[in-house]
Amino acid sequence: MSIYIYGGGEKLVGKSGVGQAIRHQRECLRRSGVPTTNRWTPDAGAVHVNTILPDSVLAALGAKLRRRKVVWYGHSTMEDFRSSFKGSNALAPLFKRWITFCYGLGDVVLTPTEYSRKLLEGYGLKKPVYSVSNGVETDFFKPDPAARTALRVRYGLGEDEKIVVSVGHMIARKGLPEFLELARRIPTAKFLWFGWTNPKLIPREIAQAIEDAPGNVIFPGFVGREELREAYQGADVFAFLSHEETEGIVVLEALACGVPTVLRDIPVYDGWLEDGKNVYKASADGEFQRIVSGLLDRTLPDLTAAGRAVAESRSLEQVGKRLREIYLEERILPPLPRALPQKQVRA
Repeated sequence: MSIYIYGGGEKLVGKSGVGQAIRHQRECLRRSGVPTTNRWTPDAGAVHVNTILPDSVLAALGAKLRRRKVVWYGHSTMEDFRSSFKGSNALAPLFKRWITFCYGLGDVVLTPTEYSRKLLEGYGLKKPVYSVSNGVETDFFKPDPAARTALRVRYGLGEDEKIVVSVGHMIARKGLPEFLELARRIPTAKFLWFGWTNPKLIPREIAQAIEDAPGNVIFPGFVGREELREAYQGADVFAFLSHEETEGIVVLEALACGVPTVLRDIPVYDGWLEDGKNVYKASADGEFQRIVSGLLDRTLPDLTAAGRAVAESRSLEQVGKRLREIYLEERILPPLPRALPQKQVRA
């Protein structure tokens, strides 16, 4: 039996974490021995739905007509929709009603963390909700000392220049204003923000903040995964100041690449990322400045080995095993055949 991974809307979300998650699902299932398909086939026993666009609703209804299971990935919440694009705060209550309707069409709902699972259950969903990491490709995202020089050559920087990177949409929720303030507070380092957002969707205050960015900030825009990996590997610090996440694939990628990581202290990281153990956490501008300066000066302990271990615990292999367990439990996959008893051999 195979799993149909519905691709509708993938072009729209391809450059986002949702697009990355879709690609991960194919690979996770492949590594766990579960075939996937990009269309309905006679052996497709279930469909994966990842977006909340109207065509995804039609795909779910089509699955029900075929008496097939629907696995809906809960990547979005009302909480992480706020402070994103123009009008998002006003639309947030309607967004919550829409995603609750969409997720309610699933026979099973999967979401990346225990934090997002509790949020979705609080919306009143009646279907089973499981937390399963989006995963990270640890055999691709891994440390490489040679990337330090390559990154600086790519952006015309000196060999000894310190670099702080962040990744995400150019929106307030991702912590862009605070990242720019951090750059102002540490003018001796270069700050690179990777990611692109359609200017038509960016609120006026964020567009102004980008225009007024200090001279030590570089906006490379959206880059390919090889160039992004080089940025993680070659940076001195990864500073992800997002105010709300359902997991944060870029955090897993940074940890896998062995870059010292600073995060905003928000609930989504509770239980798997610990301050002073595998990452550093802060809440205010002054705290971010102190931690990032300490990492740049190498006066704070190196936590990168522990960070890499977290990424390995959420590798595509581990996620694939977890998916297989859930699918067996929810009867999305047929039960595994029982092993035949071995004959006893007398000595």
